[in-house]
Amino acid sequence: MTSKADRIKELTEILNRASKAYYMQDTEIMSNYEYDALYDELVQLEKETGITLSNSPTIHVGYEVVSELPKEEHEYPMLSLDKTKDVQTLSDWLGDQMGVLSWKMDGLTIVLTYDNGELVKAVTRGNGYVGEVITNNAKVFKNVPHRIAFKGKLTLRGEAVIKYSDFNALNNQIEDSEAKYKNPRNLCSGSVRQLNNAVTAERNVFFFAFTLVVAEGEDFHNSRMQQFEWLRSQGFDVVEHVQVDRESLPSYVSQFAERITENDFPSDGLVLILEDIAYGESLGTTAKFPRNAIAFKWADEVRETHLLDVEWSASRTGLINPIAVFEPVELEGTTVSRASLHNISILRALQLGRGDLIQVYKANMIIPQIAENLTRSDSLEIPSVCPVCGETTEIRSLNDVSSLYCLNEECPAKHVKQFSLFVSRDAFNIEGMSEATLEKLIQHGFLHEPADLFHLDNYHDEIVQLDGFGEKSYQRLMASVQKARKITLPKLIYSLGILNIGLSNARLLCRHYKNDLQALMSASTEELTAIDGIGPVIAGSFTDYFTDEHHKKELEDLLGEVEIEQENFEAEDRIFDGKIFVITGSLEHFKNRNALKELLEEKGAKVAGSVSSKTSYLINNDAASASSKNKKARELGVSVITEEELMALMGKAE
Repeated sequence: MTSKADRIKELTEILNRASKAYYMQDTEIMSNYEYDALYDELVQLEKETGITLSNSPTIHVGYEVVSELPKEEHEYPMLSLDKTKDVQTLSDWLGDQMGVLSWKMDGLTIVLTYDNGELVKAVTRGNGYVGEVITNNAKVFKNVPHRIAFKGKLTLRGEAVIKYSDFNALNNQIEDSEAKYKNPRNLCSGSVRQLNNAVTAERNVFFFAFTLVVAEGEDFHNSRMQQFEWLRSQGFDVVEHVQVDRESLPSYVSQFAERITENDFPSDGLVLILEDIAYGESLGTTAKFPRNAIAFKWADEVRETHLLDVEWSASRTGLINPIAVFEPVELEGTTVSRASLHNISILRALQLGRGDLIQVYKANMIIPQIAENLTRSDSLEIPSVCPVCGETTEIRSLNDVSSLYCLNEECPAKHVKQFSLFVSRDAFNIEGMSEATLEKLIQHGFLHEPADLFHLDNYHDEIVQLDGFGEKSYQRLMASVQKARKITLPKLIYSLGILNIGLSNARLLCRHYKNDLQALMSASTEELTAIDGIGPVIAGSFTDYFTDEHHKKELEDLLGEVEIEQENFEAEDRIFDGKIFVITGSLEHFKNRNALKELLEEKGAKVAGSVSSKTSYLINNDAASASSKNKKARELGVSVITEEELMALMGKAE
């Protein structure tokens, strides 16, 4: 059974990869004959084993939208595990028993229930006693079997996770740095708890089984290892594990630790559970923890070293990132000599200077960070010129975070980013125009200004010969370009990449001037500043842009290619005029924070990044959270509301 189950997974992966190459990348990695033969083999194996994976090419999963996630009490409560960071303590805990050591994955724990071979229920861990029913969402996880061979009642637990590669790919699509997801766990939590499982499907959620709770009628000979193998035979991906005793345990912990940097999935430690099922269950529980398992958390390895310098790296956004360079030290088995400082605010908080004695570590044993500056000389100078073009820089503050920017519009580091913003979802939304594609088009001289995007058909013969292109991909790109010729004025304004002008500010300006572009372009700084929500910095950026003859010529050329559609700015829709919202935590009703932010701004609200005395509402689905924003809101008397309460407010107002 195991070999057939593994073959099903292999075939599913091969066939899906071939389909993606053919339909999305305009390439063929196998013949139709070979594809059909493998497809028929998969159909036969699914019939023989009773196993059908959620991403099998033989099925199509329908998407469903629910109004809420119902709560349900767990039949078998889930307690948290006791923890240690000491390998010796871990060995002492195991004693003379055999154990099973596995990854402790960093995602969201899910309980799956099967009956008569069908997935009938999926519930989140919740508080360990009551969770949320997310069955529809679990059915679109990338690797959860819809059907299994076992026909009795099966209950198992596992971790839903989003891989680093998928997390980074999604974040790269988000222009607004404030809207980017902080880590894979937060993204996974929000993805699993969506009300629309079409959103869940887009997020590439994977499930790894780590505990078999009950399988009616099956005998596992009192062995956890056999349970893992049996789950694998049913088509589940199980968490990587190994059998250990007291002597071998330290070596295996080291082996796991060495592979953290290679893993594509997030983990925050290891789990050790007793191999002897009956003995483990006989130990019972404490008030907080089961006695048959314990978690091992990685202890941060901290080293002292001296700061040599801070390098400044210019990005395509114009943002110039500070990077600490220090005397090399060994951390978690590798030599480290550099760490990102992220922004000016962090750099200033550390009070850095060349030669300072600093402490460095690896966050989650992966990302180098500065933990502390023991000297705090505070002698480092922030550069006044860009390291790429040598032109003037500027420090800008947004939501209490200060960052350094290059002011030169012609800086080579910005060209790709300018076009990337132009084709982004909130601007012209030209599908298939990735940054890699833009780089090729710019490199070959096909793109000089935005209007050139609408004349790429002049270079048909050259483009189809580019690496990664073909006739099909070219035609898809051209169709997307033609579709983009219709655009609203706020999106057009946003697409220009004017300093400090995001989509919300663009909407605010267009609404005030009733979509009159000429009136907008000729407005003075004083006139713009008089608009509620437009300060002198934003007004100055806008007027400076349109005093530049080059910018005006580019816009004139662009207007000759597009048709501006009218956007509804009716006053009755602005139910949140004068209100300030802050968004935190994971979302359930909205695809991401950008989507919620856009809706609020359409209703007249402003969306800020931090809670202040001016904040009207903090949106957080976990109203009881002990987060810093929740705490600040309570201190200031700011109302904390959920998404559902927000929608109730909108319904009441409308």
